[in-house]
Amino acid sequence: MAVIYFLMIRPQSKRQKEKRQMLDNIKKGDRVITIGGIHGSVAGIKNNGKVVVLKVDKNMNITVNKSAVAGLAGNVTEEDTQIKA
Repeated sequence: MAVIYFLMIRPQSKRQKEKRQMLDNIKKGDRVITIGGIHGSVAGIKNNGKVVVLKVDKNMNITVNKSAVAGLAGNVTEEDTQIKA
């Protein structure tokens, strides 16, 4: 049982903690990638930090849930962009 914990559960909870910290520290101007593969820079944060407005082009902003952010640009792996059921 301890082996399962250290090989499976602990690494997953560590990744979740790191992602939570990354999402909590997102600020205006950060370049991010969503789980859908959209690249943009954070133009604003709304609804008590639950919604992020991304500037994806000169005159185009999109609004996404903060949980849809896979990570900061340059720090995202293929695994981060996979949707988990």
